[in-house]
Amino acid sequence: MEKRERFASRLGFILISAGCAIGLGDVWRFPYITGLYGGGVFVLVYLVFIFLLGIPIMTAELAVGRASQQSIATSFNVLQKKGQKWHWMGYAGIAGNYILMMFYTTVAGWMLAYFYKMATGQFVGLNTDQIGEMFGNLISNPVEMTIWLVITTVFCFGVCSFGLQEGVEKVTKVMMVLLLAIIIILAIKSMTLQNAVEGLKFYLLPDFGRVAEYGLWEIIFAAMSQAFFTLSIGIGSLAIFGSYIGKERSLLGESINIAVLDTSISIIAGLIIFPASFAFGVDPGQGPGLVFVTLPNIFNSMAGGRIWGSLFFIFMTFAAYSTVIAVFENIISFAIDLWGWSRKKAAIINTILIIVLSMPCILGFNVLSWIQPLGEGSGILDLEDFILSYNLLPIGSLIYLLFCVTRYGWGFDNYIEEVNTGEGVKLPRGMRWYLTWVLPVVIVVVLIQGYINVFSK
Repeated sequence: MEKRERFASRLGFILISAGCAIGLGDVWRFPYITGLYGGGVFVLVYLVFIFLLGIPIMTAELAVGRASQQSIATSFNVLQKKGQKWHWMGYAGIAGNYILMMFYTTVAGWMLAYFYKMATGQFVGLNTDQIGEMFGNLISNPVEMTIWLVITTVFCFGVCSFGLQEGVEKVTKVMMVLLLAIIIILAIKSMTLQNAVEGLKFYLLPDFGRVAEYGLWEIIFAAMSQAFFTLSIGIGSLAIFGSYIGKERSLLGESINIAVLDTSISIIAGLIIFPASFAFGVDPGQGPGLVFVTLPNIFNSMAGGRIWGSLFFIFMTFAAYSTVIAVFENIISFAIDLWGWSRKKAAIINTILIIVLSMPCILGFNVLSWIQPLGEGSGILDLEDFILSYNLLPIGSLIYLLFCVTRYGWGFDNYIEEVNTGEGVKLPRGMRWYLTWVLPVVIVVVLIQGYINVFSK
């Protein structure tokens, strides 16, 4: 059994945990969902749910990780009482991390591909239709997509193989600092474009007309599920970092830091996309194509667009890779905790495994595009995302919460003692009724409404 590593610094823990949470959910999904649901109103509701939903569940996950000093594979075994079955959650957590990487590595590869295409001038001189075709050509070519996937997987497992401090912490710190610098430069650039003010108004001022259009419940649900998914809670991908930290700081304070950093990135991503969309007369509510079709068009028509476009896509790549590295670290720790493998062995075997497991997602866009598991127009990626986002994340969050607050699990007293150990913001005992009775109901509502949304289309 290898000795459990520790983070070299508290900053390392916060940046890596935030890096796990900061991913394409922030910089890709958040802006287009905000655009879809009318800007400012959605942002307001979203911020409320980050604090009401996201942070309490994050404290539960970090507490289980820190108290057990194990990954999700074995953490429940350490903390549960004799004869209890909570450890079954470990298998769901392991499955969740693998399923996430079966499609997330593909999308991370797209970001790297676009950085390469932008930096090498492949967009220069193309018209709007040709730029649209660029993405179609990428996803219809399984060989090209596989190359980007392999580069992504080998690089990120390579980082993890050097260990927590020497690999994960060092590389993620650099990526996160660069990510923050690039996103601020891009936001300033975007906000100084002509007509950018209209975009800022749309983004930051609540438009209650849109509430009438969509209905308040739909906007509330969209904000709830975005708050839930953006923080990557429920499959133990944050618990692992709890197992790497000491008892010096309270976990509520650390959870707030992670959530604030994550949310700031989401908000700033909107400051890039909405002013630019309005400056160039583009609809910001047009969905996932925003990043791959709309933005390259905008960069193409800007002075120095190749530089700005390259910066944007390297920023997107860092955002994606920070999540991939964090989840790969979790996957490696399963092998270390369960079978006592060395880090290098776990990295090599899982590199091959993830590449093989990611092939259905890649082929789902071309060779296997006839497989439409969730109805017409859906692909294998949609099925994998559905299993994870609509099932494993909310159910996992519910299990973490119930394990921590009920006497049938670890118990509220143990949980609150762990959360409040160390300096920093303390969780009041008075929150017990909210965590025991209100929050589980909210999670069940998210779960049921998610099914209704998917299957009533």
